[in-house]
Amino acid sequence: MNAVIIEDEPLVAKELIKKLQEVSPDLRILTVLPSLKTARTWFRENAEPDLIFMDIQLSDGISFELFQSFELQCPVIFTTAFDEYAVQAFRSNGVDYLMKPVNKDDLKNAVEKCKKLGQKKSNLPENFSELISVLAAGTPAVQYKERFIVNFRNVLLPVRTSEIAYFVRDQLIYCCTFENQRHILDYETLEEIEELLNPARFYRANRQYILNESAIKSIHSNPTGKLSVKLVLQSASEIDVSREKAPTFKKWLDK
Repeated sequence: MNAVIIEDEPLVAKELIKKLQEVSPDLRILTVLPSLKTARTWFRENAEPDLIFMDIQLSDGISFELFQSFELQCPVIFTTAFDEYAVQAFRSNGVDYLMKPVNKDDLKNAVEKCKKLGQKKSNLPENFSELISVLAAGTPAVQYKERFIVNFRNVLLPVRTSEIAYFVRDQLIYCCTFENQRHILDYETLEEIEELLNPARFYRANRQYILNESAIKSIHSNPTGKLSVKLVLQSASEIDVSREKAPTFKKWLDK
């Protein structure tokens, strides 16, 4: 049985592969696809696998978009937390989902369930394609934050997200605009802000910075595999991206 993993977090994909090797040693992982762009290219050039493990929210969009481009008939196990409508749909129509972090027993049961469907597409639930189409069409577009309210000289001002070059954690959380204005934000962690931002436009470079793609001027690699990112702002220091995150960062930019 051949499978494909669509997941934009390398460590999550690696952990999933490890668990799959433990619960289903006969399952062959053909590839890990980290984005919609790479997934579209792969499905155009390769035969459909027997099974797909798919995250829903990727760095460059929502994975349901694949079903609008390809008539995929193989079982899909969604490895993500999603809204209750999707969860109920999967349960009632025989399509599995797994909440992250993936539980090994749940993973084993999901794989066994897909194996019982058989490798022939005719053995799949008759309404599988219809379910995916309805789900993709009925899923509301993710609403990302359009502006942040900042306190500037005792006056509350709205700053559009598109005007922010980067977010930085330096004791407090700041946003820095393309005009070199630095504002304190009323958030405790960068993780809170990261959840509000469009992942196609903003990237968590490291523990300290979240970058706007429009703020990136150039990228330099060094012998250790790390990347140094230079921003368009003259006053900004170069920002490091670790060796582990470097491949994902470059793929995020190349879209």
